[in-house]
Amino acid sequence: MTAAAALRARLKSPPIVVAPGCYDALSALLVERAGFACAYLSGASIAYTRFARPDIGLVSLKEVADTVEAIRSRVALPLLVDADTGFGNALNVRRTVELLERCGATGLQLEDQSFPKRCGHLQGKSLIPAGEMVGKLKAALDARASADTLIVARTDAVAVEGFDAALERAERYVEAGADMLFVEAPEDRAHMQSIADRFRGRVPVMANMVEGGKTPVSDAADLERLGFAFVIFPGGLVRFLARTAEEYLASLKAHGTTLPFKDRMHDFQGLNAVIGTPDMLALGARYDGAKFER
Repeated sequence: MTAAAALRARLKSPPIVVAPGCYDALSALLVERAGFACAYLSGASIAYTRFARPDIGLVSLKEVADTVEAIRSRVALPLLVDADTGFGNALNVRRTVELLERCGATGLQLEDQSFPKRCGHLQGKSLIPAGEMVGKLKAALDARASADTLIVARTDAVAVEGFDAALERAERYVEAGADMLFVEAPEDRAHMQSIADRFRGRVPVMANMVEGGKTPVSDAADLERLGFAFVIFPGGLVRFLARTAEEYLASLKAHGTTLPFKDRMHDFQGLNAVIGTPDMLALGARYDGAKFER
């Protein structure tokens, strides 16, 4: 079974799929080692870590593709990829799907913001017409090489046009054939319940947990009870690492040594064990030229 087929099968019944956000091969490897069923490649986290910039449309298709390729060369875990707006019109969406699927994406998330987009929990978003988004979704569905590759439709209409309009957009995207639905940034639990109730049994519904964002943060079990099939924690790892790195650097500056952090970090051998150095060295030894000398 392919990674995409495995993820589709998981979405058909509980438990809810929890997908931590990643941004490179190491973070995706850590997600896989922790035992999660899926990783979510967050465009925001790529912007945060690669450029130290906000999620305001600065990341390009090439940079996302390079990241997917690097992750897939190391990690077999299903990978849902944040493809933003598809990086242009419907024809651009076709190229985006073809490229990211070829690089190893299990699924792609497309949103109905205009370009340049911005984080779903920032103010000042704008949308393309619903009909244009339907066309982009159909282009994505036509472009995928495998019918198992998930196409996720995201609407950011709650903050722009209101909750009822967001539900109407979501209806159109489901009718267009989206494999999963993502209504971004509902602001209270009642709205979250309404989203889940309206689409439950018709299409898997996705939730987004952003610490300090517009949506109340719930745990996976609670979201499953509401009716969600998939939840992402896209930037949590970056926020944790940034906070912990600040503490580490402050300690190093104050003490002139890493010893106060010794129990909170891998040593040289520990990190090599995580990234598989012994296995790589053993593999290299198989091809040692001395073995093949005559």
